Amino acid sequence: MSRRRPHEEEDGYDRVYRKRRRVSENQEIEDRLESLILRVGEKSTSSLESNLEGLASVLEADLSTFRVKILRILTDCAIRMPEKCTIYTTLVGLLNAKNFNFGGEFVEYMVRTFKESLKLCKWDGARYALRFLADLVNCHVISATSLLQLLDNMMDCANEEAVPRVRRDWYCFAILSTLPWVGRELYEKKEQALEHLLVQIEVFLNKRNKKHHNALRVWAVDVPNPQEEYLDCLWSQIRKLRQDNWAEKHIPRPYLAFDSILCEALQHSLPSIIPPPHQDTFQYPMPWVIFRLFDYTDCPEGPILPGAHSIERFLIEEHLHSIIEMYHLERKDCAAHLLDFPYKLKIPLEYCIVEVIFAELFNMPTPRYLEIAYGAMLIELCKLQPATMPQVLAQATEMLFLRIDSMNVSCFDRFVNWFSYHLSNFQFRWSWEDWDSCLSLDGEHPRPKFIRETMLKCMRLSYWQRIREILPDSFSCFIPEKPEAYYKYSQEGAGELSNEYLLIDHRFNFTLTCVYLNPTYGWTKKCLATMLHSLVSNFV
Repeated sequence: MSRRRPHEEEDGYDRVYRKRRRVSENQEIEDRLESLILRVGEKSTSSLESNLEGLASVLEADLSTFRVKILRILTDCAIRMPEKCTIYTTLVGLLNAKNFNFGGEFVEYMVRTFKESLKLCKWDGARYALRFLADLVNCHVISATSLLQLLDNMMDCANEEAVPRVRRDWYCFAILSTLPWVGRELYEKKEQALEHLLVQIEVFLNKRNKKHHNALRVWAVDVPNPQEEYLDCLWSQIRKLRQDNWAEKHIPRPYLAFDSILCEALQHSLPSIIPPPHQDTFQYPMPWVIFRLFDYTDCPEGPILPGAHSIERFLIEEHLHSIIEMYHLERKDCAAHLLDFPYKLKIPLEYCIVEVIFAELFNMPTPRYLEIAYGAMLIELCKLQPATMPQVLAQATEMLFLRIDSMNVSCFDRFVNWFSYHLSNFQFRWSWEDWDSCLSLDGEHPRPKFIRETMLKCMRLSYWQRIREILPDSFSCFIPEKPEAYYKYSQEGAGELSNEYLLIDHRFNFTLTCVYLNPTYGWTKKCLATMLHSLVSNFV
């Protein structure tokens, strides 16, 4: 029998209250941990190294209670925030140095995520997971030998027979796009195995059929900038990186500051990972051609644009494409994040942004998003950066116009649609006199045809008199025909049509009377549809 007095007895309300309070406190701690993990690497008064060290200590203290939550958040960040890959791999490396068991659990969790992404055809997620696993080698969390075994298994998938070409291409692309992060470490520790992998890739690319290349080109000629197939271009960039001893200048590597700590940590080995076999329901990314508009000679004094075969060009473009993918539904946020690019002081950012946006707009056979989305992005960019962006965009437009002779017909139409939309948002102002050379060309030549098509689109976005005012007198031949209403009863011979007009009028009144007198219908959609059908039948 209880010795507690009656007034000391605990009622159900107190127990429920204390339970809810514990749940609420746990939820607050989880939210705080998630906020700390998501925000690491953002602008702060403290250095990134001190923030990472402090966050690792906080997470280590909470591992016993929130282990699953921390695993899930870190894995999500690895997939959804690939631009902060090296920051989170450093954080995982510090946690692995403090708690070896947690490091092993995270590797298992990441491998499971990688396998699920492959099974569910989440190809970008699988590539980001592979990149994260590769960068963990730099943090001494995963052994280089086990990573090379995984890459060899993926290369075996690229060499499979009786599977779609796009499947084989993707596995090769995934391997190549991972090497900029881990190539230096593999070169120092497993040079022979790395060279063997590169030889396999080269043999694969030499045997590869590229019938699709011509169909995906924006221009029919490679002058002045070549249009390379995406795997060929990336392979050239990797070869240039190998010539430079795998040294690049774009990827931040915060784990170098903790090298003395990470080197003492024990490493984990990846389990044997066999990619899932091909199934008929799998859909793989389609190939594409690398769009090139600018080179270093097109940029004014300032930061130099990386060469077409430098790995920095690939890393910059991939980062900008990921920003567009993440924010394409919000044009203002997208423009703000594009202009807030982390390395904007080291590159001619405006030129890189314009080239990437046009690359998406002219992507063959269809752009990734609606054409107007890219026009809206460029308008917001001009508003946010009025000192430089309009000039760069005008330069790009001039270059596209000069190369329009050999432009793909689909890209020609998209260029017309974008240019007319852009002019309509900037009072239709343009230096038309710079294009007066097209006045002496045949009317069916692509350049005068482009101006004529643009004026037709502009008239749909404005009115005929406005189009006549914006064009100089010398360009009067490009002014569209003035649209006028055609009313056949005011034309010659309209008397012969009077009987037809009266018949239609009587039938129209009869239809209205029937609808009005029918009490079961009233003014419903069905009645209106019947009336319209009756009227249409009179003209047939």
